[in-house]
Amino acid sequence: MNQLNRAVVTTSTLYVVPTPIGNLGDITQRALEVLKHVDLIAAEDTRHTGLLLQHFAINARMFALHDHNEQQKADQLIAQLQQGLSIALVSDAGTPLINDPGYHVVRRCREAGVNVVPLPGPCAAITALSAAGLPSDRFCYEGFLPAKSKGRRDVLRDLAQEPRTLIFYESTHRLLDSLEDMTEVWGAGRYVVLARELTKTWESIQGMPVGELLAWVREDETRRRGEMVLIVEGYHKPADDSLPPEALRTLALLQKELPLKKAAALAAEIHDVKKNALYRYILEQNALEQAKDGA
Repeated sequence: MNQLNRAVVTTSTLYVVPTPIGNLGDITQRALEVLKHVDLIAAEDTRHTGLLLQHFAINARMFALHDHNEQQKADQLIAQLQQGLSIALVSDAGTPLINDPGYHVVRRCREAGVNVVPLPGPCAAITALSAAGLPSDRFCYEGFLPAKSKGRRDVLRDLAQEPRTLIFYESTHRLLDSLEDMTEVWGAGRYVVLARELTKTWESIQGMPVGELLAWVREDETRRRGEMVLIVEGYHKPADDSLPPEALRTLALLQKELPLKKAAALAAEIHDVKKNALYRYILEQNALEQAKDGA
């Protein structure tokens, strides 16, 4: 049967429905049709979803499904699905299950043989990645870093040599702490993109070495407000084979007496190599040593 002629929703089916992360115009036509025609909507916050439904003039029955009641509600939800109801699962924003509730329900549905239909749609992590200008053929989504510094640094040390692009979500009140720990654990040269308030009025996407990004964020309090995604360049093995051993020896000697940037600039001039290559090399070496010490 031609997909265009299929019914909007089918019985005994759980629909995983993404909703906008900011701009309401990003909702898909299919998502609207599903939300209009399902029997029930399982929402992370019924008040929040209620505003979305009101905007699109959708009258629907809702019930709350969140982190604190998901496992308890799973049996009740599956029973309703097995009785023939169709249910849409939504989070407050973006694609459900991506750092939002829903994992337990979806798994229980699959185990019970209940049909699960995912809809494509908005996701802050993928939206940020598409604009970061970093490799996107292989990436690693890490969600939120631990709230406490020790746990956060432990995770960052574990990821110190991860070659894939890394994606993190971060909160307003922990952004500075996370950038400080990234600078300390990975070195100031690791390239990081801060994507803030994506699709909203004050959208901002700024990328630079993490040490510079930390200073940039500190300059203006508004730069750490809103919903944020951090896209981090993956680890690259220092290209020491492309740097003359003499230049590295000179750099090591100069470092004992001069700040790193000055030492790199002088060594580069003496040996006619790129200053940035020497600078990046020593930052990566320092980060690698810190990761080993913390292991």
